[in-house]
Amino acid sequence: MRHRVAHRKLGRVTEHRLSMLRNQATALLRHEHLTTTVPRAKELRPFVERLITIAKRGVAAGEANGRVLNARRLVMRDVQDREVVSKLFDTIAPRFAARPGGYTRLLRIGYRRGDSAEIAQVELVGSEFNPRAKAEADAKAEAAPKAKGVGGRLRAAAERLRGKPAEETGGAEASASRGTGKAKGAAKGAKARKPKKTDTE
Repeated sequence: MRHRVAHRKLGRVTEHRLSMLRNQATALLRHEHLTTTVPRAKELRPFVERLITIAKRGVAAGEANGRVLNARRLVMRDVQDREVVSKLFDTIAPRFAARPGGYTRLLRIGYRRGDSAEIAQVELVGSEFNPRAKAEADAKAEAAPKAKGVGGRLRAAAERLRGKPAEETGGAEASASRGTGKAKGAAKGAKARKPKKTDTE
């Protein structure tokens, strides 16, 4: 019987399980979001929240009596990356200074394709991750095309001074030039065709 036995074993021996949790905690603190299976996410939440609480207490105590240094050493036992520890003490812990726990959020996002394991996204509260943010930023950048070359920039400036949008005039000129090109091509094609001579003639 498993009465009063806390935590999941996650199919790993103790050393491997601790190493996995430390790696995931480092990744979560670095990127502020992480996608993993639901059981791993549920084990990761208290692990990370304990580290954030230690950092909060160290920052609140101040540097006078060495509590910050002690807190950094306690966190460095589990997170060996100095950049991540600096981020934790400089930005993440002050962000949650007034929050009494509950620093992470677990969002169930579906099932993994290969083995149908339930997948969850763990993120720090207040750093809502938008997976399409980069694509949306790129789309906005492409939506405003830049005029290429000096002539294009001069034309665009002249249109702005006249009060006409550059897109209207540029689009009309381009369609007109395309239309004339097709007409010329059609005329050339008509002249080039001659009836074939047959052997009976």
